[in-house]
Amino acid sequence: MSANPSLNVRVAFVIALARRLHEYGTAAPRLEEAITKVSARLNLNCDALSTPTSIVLSFAECSAGKDAVAQVTQVIRLAPGDVNLKRLCQVDEIADRVIDGSLDIDDGHRLLRELDRPLSRRTDQLTVLSFGLSSASVAALLKTSWTDLCVAALCGWLIGLLGYFATRRPRLGASYEAISALLVTLIATAISAWVAPLNLKSVVLASLIVLLPGMTLTTAVRELSSQHLVSGVARMAGAMATLLKLTFGTVAAAQLCHLLGVEPATQGPAAIPEWAQWGGLLIGAGAFSVLFRAGRRDVYLVIGSVLLGYAVTRISGARFGPEFGVFMAGLVMGGLSNLYAMLANRPGALVREPGIILLVPGSVGFRSLSAVFERDVLLGLDTAVSLIVVLISLVAGLLFGDLLVPPRRAL
Repeated sequence: MSANPSLNVRVAFVIALARRLHEYGTAAPRLEEAITKVSARLNLNCDALSTPTSIVLSFAECSAGKDAVAQVTQVIRLAPGDVNLKRLCQVDEIADRVIDGSLDIDDGHRLLRELDRPLSRRTDQLTVLSFGLSSASVAALLKTSWTDLCVAALCGWLIGLLGYFATRRPRLGASYEAISALLVTLIATAISAWVAPLNLKSVVLASLIVLLPGMTLTTAVRELSSQHLVSGVARMAGAMATLLKLTFGTVAAAQLCHLLGVEPATQGPAAIPEWAQWGGLLIGAGAFSVLFRAGRRDVYLVIGSVLLGYAVTRISGARFGPEFGVFMAGLVMGGLSNLYAMLANRPGALVREPGIILLVPGSVGFRSLSAVFERDVLLGLDTAVSLIVVLISLVAGLLFGDLLVPPRRAL
């Protein structure tokens, strides 16, 4: 690091760091804590406010005192970020090297900018493939049939292709969830009516699993519980908007099929054997490692985290009930993520985010709104209560995990 980098150089580095942490899916509490710590090591007082669509940063020299008027204030407008574990680790490493002096701050800023390169074509292809594999995996965990599993994989790949085009066409991106739900429901209903009977609701749910905002809902409740109210409320509203679009697409497709006289078969085929469900879980864990953008060295860590989180839920839930199973899984994965971050000096998100992906209650919220749209209000309310209970159990587990093993790193 240069001897005395200027105020603007240090501020520019912190701003670039905050922007990338946001883009790679860091929640508001952890982002603000990380930026505050980095700024302090660079002799800056920084007040940070992070929301799902913006960051506000105010800087002053440490020598001016905590009550000094900000010398630089920056407002950054951003789209909601997606989890990218590989680049999150790279950002974390760059920040550590700048802080300990092994990397010049100008070189650190340059390395941060180089992370903005677009994803490779091979990564895009693997992502589309992983959409279908994750849908098939969830269909297997829902104990559907082989036919259901194949149709879910087909619909998942279709959603992946739509997502690829949506990133390049903003108008399609705004209605991506609704169009995906509409097409998936139409295709599944047509296959069930004319080709082979399906467990229709399970197939639609499994096909849309990647689009369900379960992780967003969980992050929103975590932010609210830590008094990050602005970010928590905004993130909750965004998740509800996504659920509404998905629910509208499925209900509209069901009504269209009813008007056209396309009625799905009411009797679904027999479920797949137990061994196939565990095989589907393993394949799904691999698919989630791609969707989380894990680096090559971290693929097995991510897969192991997914398997461990699900196993803890199944074992604890079978003995004490599903809500306690979710709580125990949150506690175990929260504690293990902090322990990993402390021992490996790397982001705990590598363990925490994959470990809870199969526990987040996006599917419950989807079923709740679907019941309300179908005017089954009592069922919708009952499912909504289940959503709240699962959310509280998961977030409580994560909070207790932080108490069990206190986090030593912000990420």
